[in-house]
Amino acid sequence: MKPNNQPIKEFLIKKLAINRILPHKVISERDIESIITHQFDQAHNATNLHNSIEISGFGKFYFSQNKGKKEYDKLAGIQVLLEAKLLTTLTPAEERKTQLKLNTIVSNMKTLKIKLTNHVLD
Repeated sequence: MKPNNQPIKEFLIKKLAINRILPHKVISERDIESIITHQFDQAHNATNLHNSIEISGFGKFYFSQNKGKKEYDKLAGIQVLLEAKLLTTLTPAEERKTQLKLNTIVSNMKTLKIKLTNHVLD
């Protein structure tokens, strides 16, 4: 069963790797999982430094400055709406849900702002 905090692609890749290697008993499932997790973590970290990364067998992935700017502007608009919503009368559950959405939006905006303002490498 897929954990909620794990992207579906990562989950499927881990399962495929485990199913292909485990029958041969060459590497334990725990070792396979730690290797794949390390690869995904390093790829994620590399996206903060570079505009493109290449993963063997998966292809090359690019960060588009134009699309990033559009996404940042869209998130800024949502942020304004959520902040205005928090100023209205809400039930505690609605307020908590809105605050969580706002926190996610702000976090995503910070990540995008770093990519848009820094001179990242190709």
